[in-house]
Amino acid sequence: MVKSMTGYGRAREMLHMRDITVEIRSVNNRYLDCTVKMPRAYIFAEDAIKAMVQRRISRGKVDVFVTIDTSAADVSVVAVNEPLARSYYQALTQLKETFALEGDISAATLAKFPDVLTVTKAEEDLETVSADICRVLEGALNAYDTMRAVEGQKLAEDIAGRVTTIETVVGKVEEKSPQTVSAYRERLENKMREVLQSTTIDESRILTEAAIFADKVAVDEETVRLRSHIAQLRDMLDSDESVGRKLDFLIQEVNRECNTIGSKCNDLSIAQDVVTMKAEVEKIREQIQNIE
Repeated sequence: MVKSMTGYGRAREMLHMRDITVEIRSVNNRYLDCTVKMPRAYIFAEDAIKAMVQRRISRGKVDVFVTIDTSAADVSVVAVNEPLARSYYQALTQLKETFALEGDISAATLAKFPDVLTVTKAEEDLETVSADICRVLEGALNAYDTMRAVEGQKLAEDIAGRVTTIETVVGKVEEKSPQTVSAYRERLENKMREVLQSTTIDESRILTEAAIFADKVAVDEETVRLRSHIAQLRDMLDSDESVGRKLDFLIQEVNRECNTIGSKCNDLSIAQDVVTMKAEVEKIREQIQNIE
């Protein structure tokens, strides 16, 4: 199935108390150019994201946006600085004894002193976080591919219609070509007789030379190759592979054959047919630039 290089996809999931959103958008590009934008704290997952994108996308400028809300997953670890707490306790006890103070030294009292209790954020499992991001990325890629397939189908239908137009015109050229060659041969024979009427030359030689030159305006080979290219174009449009580059090359070959027919023919009607084919080729070339 033909896919467009332009598309958009979005997915969002709550995984392990993290709200993860991934968005993908792309525009035309000759090669794959993937850029990932995400919080610096999760930059460790960038390689996994790019590898996943490369498996699914072959061409285009792709931007991946990852946002992660971890407010629900914030787990703090409280640690006791025992040496410091012991020092505070010993100092308080000494104060009580020295100044005959009353009152108990409680845990609440010690906890009020600086750095007795430290609060740190629990370490995250990097592999789990990376896997979660890739899972949401998978959903975004699926949505992205769906949109690209819809756009690609429209492109394929448009190209197929233009290919049919070219094929129809090729048929007209094939019908006119024998008549054109015959008329050209006749004109050439008459001209040669006129030029050589005052000299002695074999009549069969005139006919042979006229036939040789007339064959040079025949376009049978070009129309046969055109039909072959048209068949290949249709096969590519039905292919499940990435065919953008192949289509681009093949349409150049179609254009080359059209140019050759145009340079060979000396018939106004065929020249107009060539103009029609080249106009369709140019429109196809523009559409192909959007295909992956």
